[in-house]
Amino acid sequence: MAVSKLTNVDDALSLILSRAAPISRSEEVDLASSLKRVLAENQYVPADVPPSDNSAVDGYAVRHMDGRPGTYLPVSVRIPAGMAPKVLQPGTSARIFTGSEIPEGADAVVMQENVRRSGDEILIQASVAAGQNIRKRGQDLTQGDLALVKGTILRPQEMGLLASMGIQRIRVQSKLRVAILTTGDELVDPGQPLAPGQIYNTNRFTLLGLLTEAGCEVTLCETLEDTRGATRKALERAVAGADLIITSGGVSVGEEDHVRAVLEETGSLSLWRLAIKPGKPLAFGELAGTPVIGLPGNPAAVLVTFMVVAMPFIRKSQGRTHILPVGERIRAEFAATDVSVRREFVRARKETSGTDVRVVMFPNQSSGVLSSTCWASGLAVVPENLRVARGDLVTFYSFTELLS
Repeated sequence: MAVSKLTNVDDALSLILSRAAPISRSEEVDLASSLKRVLAENQYVPADVPPSDNSAVDGYAVRHMDGRPGTYLPVSVRIPAGMAPKVLQPGTSARIFTGSEIPEGADAVVMQENVRRSGDEILIQASVAAGQNIRKRGQDLTQGDLALVKGTILRPQEMGLLASMGIQRIRVQSKLRVAILTTGDELVDPGQPLAPGQIYNTNRFTLLGLLTEAGCEVTLCETLEDTRGATRKALERAVAGADLIITSGGVSVGEEDHVRAVLEETGSLSLWRLAIKPGKPLAFGELAGTPVIGLPGNPAAVLVTFMVVAMPFIRKSQGRTHILPVGERIRAEFAATDVSVRREFVRARKETSGTDVRVVMFPNQSSGVLSSTCWASGLAVVPENLRVARGDLVTFYSFTELLS
């Protein structure tokens, strides 16, 4: 494969997304366990919500024609929530509570603040209109309507909506199975002493957290020896149980960078070297039909390229409706004077002074400085072949949006 030219970010995303197919597996889960799962089928409304007219306030149900200001009405019945009401007789009122079903014969509810009660009768002290303070049957959802579309990621509000329809189990996409392979003889797990030349395996835990946040199931997590044979065997093991393999390191031009070489020799390599900063040595290919995303080895570059490149692939593979982040345009409180062919994703955060919102850049943008991602709240974009002056509008993607 010719590798001399850098691929721009948009072309890389287009290629990668063209190879992403939503997984066909689905499963039923209890509604209580459905948070952040992806809906596997359209959800239609089985019955009107609410199922009957009900009171929006605590007060008194009346016929509006009986409720002129200054009118006394006897209280004929009390209707607590959850009770099927009797028919309201003309010229009377019913004590009613928020959420209680409106009795037949009533067409309005007077707030309790607008009446004066004395014994078993009330004095109406405000005008009454038909439909006042009544939540109509089907006001929220109507039977047969489309409530949620396939591919919706379930948040607390969608869980509540499904509960309002009486749905206890829901069909969701099975979790995307992802294998993590980190490369480097120098890597040591936290908790172990460091020998000369060794470092702790940062990327393993960054990727574990990112994939968990993205709703994936990690099926394999290994640190590889820097040998061609070990790399090939690990990739072949990962293929057996994964929908996607993500590696960190091993995709640059060094003699010990074996991931790219194994893809070229044993599978296919469709993409290598992006016009992106940080993270230029990024690879994408396949091994025995399983997609492989080879992220760079530097810790901050891993996080950035995962969010920018891997997350769109994951979203599409999960069957989500939302694939690419939108971002927002905010004025830069920094300058980028060097013109580059690489699109730079600057670790930054929003800061507010009065009504003025600006994007502030972390001062050290080295791809090895992971602390910058803890300080930052997102990524600001410095476009390729352009300078950014202080006060210019830039696109800012929050970490929340990039991972949602």
